[in-house]
Amino acid sequence: MLFSIDIGNTNIVIGLFEGDNLITKCRIATDHNATSDQYGSQIIGLLNLRYGETLVPEGIIISSVVPPLIGTFQRFCMDFFNMSPLIVEPGVRTGLAIKYDDPRKVGADRIVNAVAGMSLYGVPLILVDFGTAITFCAVNDRKEYLGGAIFPGLKISYDALFSQTAMLHRFDFKTPRNIIGSSTEESLQSGAINGYSAMVDGMIKNFKKELNGNPKTVATGGYLELFKKTIKNVDYFDDDLTLKGLRIIYNLNCGENRQNTKV
Repeated sequence: MLFSIDIGNTNIVIGLFEGDNLITKCRIATDHNATSDQYGSQIIGLLNLRYGETLVPEGIIISSVVPPLIGTFQRFCMDFFNMSPLIVEPGVRTGLAIKYDDPRKVGADRIVNAVAGMSLYGVPLILVDFGTAITFCAVNDRKEYLGGAIFPGLKISYDALFSQTAMLHRFDFKTPRNIIGSSTEESLQSGAINGYSAMVDGMIKNFKKELNGNPKTVATGGYLELFKKTIKNVDYFDDDLTLKGLRIIYNLNCGENRQNTKV
């Protein structure tokens, strides 16, 4: 059993794999102040409830865009499983050549998504991740990670809007009846869902102009469900792309020697 952990700015997603199969997963809110014991009791409680058996991982892999939490989760792995996790960081094998100006500055989640997309859907490839930020990544036909674009995510953009306006109030993120909203709430919904969808479709078109070949587009992320019906230029929606990428990277680095991660 492989225990995969993706630490994001808003949520932490944990998945359990048996071989290539994702057998269960859970999502919890990211808390910068939580201790390793607090995270451990919450995660293990949820996974035990869903999995129905005692968790006995053979390996653990972690990607994080919140550096202070890496140490917290390393302690969690040691305290609960007596196991040192594989951390996705510079030096870890990915099968991907990083062509960023400074490869150390690429977010681990972007690399993990690129590895999964490359392995599962082929290259050239465009990846869109609907997370705290909306990120776009490009992989060419030589399996080179070229870079991409970063856009403020849905929630943080509207949090900023509400904090700076007196007449606009929070609303449910859902697709309105029409593009032209007939109320303030529907206008906000149209801007959020239809506006962001148009931005994503437009960015994908522009990315394709700079990538050789006929790149496929894969979308993932915590807010993906909101956009599945309104985005037109995405070929594949994969809610579990990051977890799948973590499994692939773990196998590249540990393979048959999974026990080497134990202390």
